[in-house]
Amino acid sequence: MKGYNDSPDVIIEAQFDDSDSEDGHSSTQNVLVDGVKKLSVCVHDKGKEDADALVTKEESTSTSQDTRASPEKSLQRSAKVVYISEKKHSRAATGFLKLLADKNSELFRKYALFSPSDHRVPRIYVPLKDCPQDFVTRPKDYANTLFICRIVDWKEDSNFALGQLAKSLGQAGEIEPETEGILTEYGVDFSDFSSEVLDCLPQGLPWTIPPEEFSKRRDLRKDCIFTIDPSTARDLDDALSCKPLADGNFEVGVHIADVSYFVPEGSPLDKVAAERATSVYLVQKVVPMLPRLLCEELCSLHPMSDKLTFSVIWTLTPEGKILGEWFGRTIIRSCTKLSYEHAQSMIESPTEKIPEEELPPISPEHTSEEVHRAVLNLHKIAKELRKQRFVDGALRLDQLKLAFTLDHETGLPQGCHIYEYRDSNNLDALLKGSCSPAAERTRVSLERLVEEFMLLANMAVAHKTHRTFPERALLRRHPPPQTKMLNDLMEFCDQMGLPMDFSSAGALNKSLTETFGDDKYSLARKEVLTNMCSRPMQMALYFCSGVLQDQAQFRHYALNVPLYTHFTSPIRRFADVLVHRLLATALGYRELPDMEPDTLQKQADHCNDRRMASKRVQELSTGLFFAILVKESGPLESEAMVLGVLNQAFDVLVLRYGVQKRIYCNALPLRSHHFQRVGKKPELTLVWEPEDMEQEPVRQVVTIFSLVEVVLQAETTALKYSAILKRPGTEGLLGLQHHEERADSGQLD
Repeated sequence: MKGYNDSPDVIIEAQFDDSDSEDGHSSTQNVLVDGVKKLSVCVHDKGKEDADALVTKEESTSTSQDTRASPEKSLQRSAKVVYISEKKHSRAATGFLKLLADKNSELFRKYALFSPSDHRVPRIYVPLKDCPQDFVTRPKDYANTLFICRIVDWKEDSNFALGQLAKSLGQAGEIEPETEGILTEYGVDFSDFSSEVLDCLPQGLPWTIPPEEFSKRRDLRKDCIFTIDPSTARDLDDALSCKPLADGNFEVGVHIADVSYFVPEGSPLDKVAAERATSVYLVQKVVPMLPRLLCEELCSLHPMSDKLTFSVIWTLTPEGKILGEWFGRTIIRSCTKLSYEHAQSMIESPTEKIPEEELPPISPEHTSEEVHRAVLNLHKIAKELRKQRFVDGALRLDQLKLAFTLDHETGLPQGCHIYEYRDSNNLDALLKGSCSPAAERTRVSLERLVEEFMLLANMAVAHKTHRTFPERALLRRHPPPQTKMLNDLMEFCDQMGLPMDFSSAGALNKSLTETFGDDKYSLARKEVLTNMCSRPMQMALYFCSGVLQDQAQFRHYALNVPLYTHFTSPIRRFADVLVHRLLATALGYRELPDMEPDTLQKQADHCNDRRMASKRVQELSTGLFFAILVKESGPLESEAMVLGVLNQAFDVLVLRYGVQKRIYCNALPLRSHHFQRVGKKPELTLVWEPEDMEQEPVRQVVTIFSLVEVVLQAETTALKYSAILKRPGTEGLLGLQHHEERADSGQLD
């Protein structure tokens, strides 16, 4: 690269989204949408194209066409990396070993070539001494073996990095080797907890609450308190209570496991929890932030067992208006563990007694009728709270999300279904068998009931801690959407004749709610537009209030509230543990944590980094299992909606599975294809080669929001699958393989 010091190293736009429900949207999948987002890299050597370049021919052509059409919008800002201030990437990559091509070179006798699966990572020279002993003589034996390599250096004048082979994972395409590779790449610590850490836990089991704690806490063991969780949940970190008052109001409590009691500040347990920062959820398992003894036993709010908790208790009107609130450390004894199905049956039968055999065990101090009434009252208040939140301008961007059923013996996916639904969304039923199990609708309905009270508690704790410690509160902010991307989306909606209002979070939510009808096409269009609206959204971030001077920046865009934090999930988020400690100090239970604002901000930054890594790992785990499902059970057919059109390809959202894929014209049996803009709308005309020579060619016009039939099918490359378009008017599958060179083109699907 010498002689090109003035040119930029890389020109790239990257978009990261957070997927928590309180952030307004719930998926971080990215797709390139024409006119909204482009990826490109700078090629330094004339006449040479890097095989891993991110620019495809059609994107290059499309970009040049856009340049001619509107030169003022085509200027690409560029920059040069001059210094790396902090190394956050793990420098680890999974991939494959290959011999160097030139057998006569000096390098051939010293190094092998490591080709990373992630095309954003450079190819790496690894010393042959790190490789298996017979690799040079039998390289084909290792063609499908997945390795982990760590970059140790990357010389300025070389296209290749230098690295060390860390480990052989096993066969590519198998769940466990692929999963270990994902976790390692993203720096997730999945090792067993050390004996030093485990020594911090209570040693005498079964553990009982020390007598002195009863004098320090409010005793709520006689109250009707219960958990509502999925039937398989083991880490129960929140419980609810709802007591009717004589004046017609309610005393509603949110009771959160007091994890901070078991995690002494500065202890080895505290340090490893701070470093992990979050539990990581994979399709088949969880990598916990804390040892399982804490997650599933000591802190988990199991029924009919005394537990230490931190509670927020309000006096609420039936409409959800707050008349009073109380914060404090408590001791509870949950009277029952309700599954979503149990609670839903209570909501659906408000006047009928639920048979005892259909309910979980309930402690003898309370009756099923008492629990039933509490669930009904919580449900009514939650509906009022939710309605008021959206009246006040909140935004929610749910996106299609996959859940899998796994074979108990092999662990392989047997099937999948869509995980998220709207209140009035029957898209699943309209998609010919995409299937919405009743249990899934129940899950969403009850999740929303619980969610309303968790949001209320998080906001209450944010205000309490910030009032007490205006310079040291750990809060969570959600910045407004990125201006340029939002403007591009506004222009796109204007071109498509969609009456969308982007002036505020509430206005956008109202537009998405009211613009579309309930027919299949309208619901699919809403899915696509919801997907597009998530792109400009920024990631929600933890921060220390003393570091940001402008309180306007504290706001949470999606929730449209001035202050927010995380308090309700300390078993799986370290930020919540820090907030618990701060709240305990605000209430006089302990001394102020020895943490200056700058130090707290560094911890907040680390929580943000690990949270984003966790989200990405979760996505990759889902992608891994879906690719295996396509390989084992495919080809899979579905309706899809077009969400971007290029001159030789188009992007689709596959509605049955919620995945996004790019379909290339040169992978289809076309006689020709033609790209044009009709007004400002991109349009691709496909002319299909007739199956019978006596037939006329079939023309098909593809535009944004076109509904098409697609087929997902496995490629010969391990765990890659492609989308192809079904020929119009045909029932069978197209027996076409996606072009193999796509697998190594660096295209980020």
